[in-house]
Amino acid sequence: MKLCVAAIQISPKLGDLEENLVKTCTFIEKAIEKGARLLVLPELSNSGYNFENKQQALDCSEPVPYGPTVKEWEKIAKRHSTWIIGGINEKDQEKLYNSAVILGPKGYIGKYRKLHLFAKEKLIFQPGDTPIEAIREDNFSFGVMICFDWAFPEVTRILTLKGAEIICHPANLVLPYGQKAMQIRSLENHVFTITANRVGKERDLTFTGQSQITDVKGNVLAKGSKSKEEIVIAEINIELARNKKITPYNDLIKDRRPEYYSFLVR
Repeated sequence: MKLCVAAIQISPKLGDLEENLVKTCTFIEKAIEKGARLLVLPELSNSGYNFENKQQALDCSEPVPYGPTVKEWEKIAKRHSTWIIGGINEKDQEKLYNSAVILGPKGYIGKYRKLHLFAKEKLIFQPGDTPIEAIREDNFSFGVMICFDWAFPEVTRILTLKGAEIICHPANLVLPYGQKAMQIRSLENHVFTITANRVGKERDLTFTGQSQITDVKGNVLAKGSKSKEEIVIAEINIELARNKKITPYNDLIKDRRPEYYSFLVR
């Protein structure tokens, strides 16, 4: 099965929900015009990232799934029979989560809250508390992780074990090697990855761009620039992610020896 997928690389404006909503919807529509059926937006696409304090983050947060950003994205997903995964600054009462919403042709599917918070995010957001789950839709399956989750290979492996063939990865990468790590996640799990990274600068942080789509051998199928807002798009063959063999005698999943891995969860 062939599927056209896209990573949307933009520079959200810190704290400006209205401008970010217009920008994200514009880019989503452009990606759909190019043929994309599964689209990934960066981390915290509705709000920007580098908040001065928690109050600033609260001021540009939204409930999920009832906030204005999610509702507009949902309308587009329904209208075009498309899947959209987008980073969102989620408000749940007085708690904030660095989340990603998952939308499809029938509307809201669910959300994922970032498990592994990076740097000063720990001063703003609650650690994620949603399960690591694969989602099966229309003869393909995908899972979601957010930015710094790349540093924890357990996340991608669990998604793979639960059947994910594509890893959707909203990101605001600032370290120079996150993209390379996602190539490794692809290779070690035989899955496709879509990293939608942002560009631009906020206060003392400069984001690295270079959004990418990788294949099951870790090859980069399409890659963005370091600084330009753009759509990174590629066609992938889902069947390749269903074959976990690396030699006629070795299978990445069947050859696992979990009885020896208990130390990982101590």
